[in-house]
Amino acid sequence: MQEPRSSKKASGYRLDQIGPRQLMVGYLRHPAVITYLVLLPVSVTLALTLGPEVGVRRLVDLGVAALLTVLIYPLAWYLLHRFVLHGSFLYRSPHTAAVWKRIHFDHHQDPNDLGVLFGAPYTTLPTLVLLLLPLGYLVGGPAGAAGAFATGLVVTLFYEYCHCIQHLAYTPRLRFLKRIKRLHLLHHFHNETGNFGITNFLWDRVAGTQYEKPGARARSESVRDLGYSGERREQYPWVARLTEAEELAGKPG
Repeated sequence: MQEPRSSKKASGYRLDQIGPRQLMVGYLRHPAVITYLVLLPVSVTLALTLGPEVGVRRLVDLGVAALLTVLIYPLAWYLLHRFVLHGSFLYRSPHTAAVWKRIHFDHHQDPNDLGVLFGAPYTTLPTLVLLLLPLGYLVGGPAGAAGAFATGLVVTLFYEYCHCIQHLAYTPRLRFLKRIKRLHLLHHFHNETGNFGITNFLWDRVAGTQYEKPGARARSESVRDLGYSGERREQYPWVARLTEAEELAGKPG
């Protein structure tokens, strides 16, 4: 069985071959981004209309819900990225192998393909719902739940755009973007067992998984395949089979 490679390109946008303007076009055309942009005004409207009239108390509750969302979202992403996406249990089952392949394996196989860079809405939206609706509801009832969800959508849109910049053949001018790009590229091209944050590396620092320079960690041999190789690939062949099927489907008849 051949080593699995990335899926055939889904977007036509290669981040190593385009600039910021082309990126914006590809970003705004991406189905995930369109989904978030459609849901955003709906959730904002609900946050402002559910329950009693908008007043100081409502605005305070929405502000608290938004603040808690901004604080908790990076922790949730860190835990999911480190222990789920870089774990092995998703590819061990034929029922979840395709999900893992789509939302993370393909991205590490080909980090410059915009088509597989974003998280899939069928995984991101349930996560936002399960995490943020209860949080917002505790703060401000139904309106707070809607406000927390709206904030989560904004954070996700910002996160995904920064993620694009990190893989773009472009050097950002802002110090913040330069730094997060450097840390994220170390995760992709040097050692994938650190720098799990995308826009926020606080929890990497807390957990001791942040590293600033290549010399701080040994180069990883699994930085592209995430450990899905050799005996693991033979024992759990579903991701490899999906990749081979995509390659065959992409070949000219």
